[in-house]
Amino acid sequence: MADLFDQGASKPEADENRPLADRLRPRVLADVIGQEQVLAQDAPLGAMLAAGSLSSLILWGPPGVGKTTIARLLADETNLHFVQISAIFSGVPELRKVFEAAQIRRRNGQGTLLFVDEIHRFNKAQQDGFLPHMEDGTILLVGATTENPSFELNAAVLSRAQVLVLERLSPVDLELLTQRAEKELGKPLPLTPQARDALHDMADGDGRALLNLIEQIAAWAVDEKLDTEALTTRLSRRAAKYDKSGEEHYNLISALHKSVRGSDPDAALYWFARMLNGGEDPRFLARRITRMAVEDIGLADPQAQTICVQAWETYERLGSPEGELALANALVYLALAPKSNAGYVAYKGAMRLAKETGSLMPPKHILNAPTRMMKEQGYGSGYHYDHDAKDGFSGQNYFPESVKRPLLYQPVERGFERDLKKRLDYFADLRAKRQSYT
Repeated sequence: MADLFDQGASKPEADENRPLADRLRPRVLADVIGQEQVLAQDAPLGAMLAAGSLSSLILWGPPGVGKTTIARLLADETNLHFVQISAIFSGVPELRKVFEAAQIRRRNGQGTLLFVDEIHRFNKAQQDGFLPHMEDGTILLVGATTENPSFELNAAVLSRAQVLVLERLSPVDLELLTQRAEKELGKPLPLTPQARDALHDMADGDGRALLNLIEQIAAWAVDEKLDTEALTTRLSRRAAKYDKSGEEHYNLISALHKSVRGSDPDAALYWFARMLNGGEDPRFLARRITRMAVEDIGLADPQAQTICVQAWETYERLGSPEGELALANALVYLALAPKSNAGYVAYKGAMRLAKETGSLMPPKHILNAPTRMMKEQGYGSGYHYDHDAKDGFSGQNYFPESVKRPLLYQPVERGFERDLKKRLDYFADLRAKRQSYT
């Protein structure tokens, strides 16, 4: 993309009473800051516009990255009538009116670009209502969503639209937007370079939030530049994006789990703090941390599970915020503990084998024979009592007779499982010797 600040962003007629975000709204796609991955000439939208063939779209991205603006400018670029509705405030009657008006425009030779903000809030029946009008060309649908479309939108809608991912504005993008705002305001912001960086951090990749913060700063009467401390005293940091029941929840817990698995305590603590700051229930985190001990450490360090359960109990006794420190300590322990999923893999293998073998009987020699008839049937016959055997190990078969002995548990050469592997190899050698004698 070209230097958008130098282009002036096609400044609209001056109106000092309009919000800064509205005054700086781009008038052409070339003025949009960021999103080169969809707007560049060789990117999806650039290629569609160059070919003169625009398809229905789903714009997926966080707030304040230009979804509404891009949709409006696409209508201008393609000479389509722009109609905007919000799924929050619209229902079936409103949709019916929109479709009827679009059909009239179509008969008169005018196409319609229907922009649906928060499209994921429409239910399945309402989403299905778009399909016939998309298929017959009555509307070109551009939906905007902050939620993962694969979770929230019907497969039928997704199959008729291309999903484009819009990204948080980068620090470079935010600096360009700040320069553009200063040009519109006619003066630089009274901030030190460090405070300027802090301002961009407060916006958290949201261009609209940044312009709102800049508008507040521009209204202050200050005699000298503000440093970071003075700025953060006057302004509140934008709340981090986090939906405890949405995709962000799953993204962050995945990052936390994989950081522990990757033996990185610093990253684990970071994602743990991100989730707590977003309002996540510490009890959910305690349960997930314990799962990490069971799944990713297992018998490589048997103490890990105990430490997690104790941290969970400590949280329940102390509550917030002190109890979170016990969970943080457990996280650090897990991250630095030796890792093994051998038990987890063995369990899954055993479950598969159990399903494949159905209801096969155990071998008769390990069955009890409480009745004479069962003894006559051979129950318990030939069983070797391991305590009476040499080395306390008989080496008998304990699987169904038609099942070839599998190798399910394969410990790793890490932590306590190194010792378990020695025991396993020892018993395997004894078993081979016992069976060679029979």
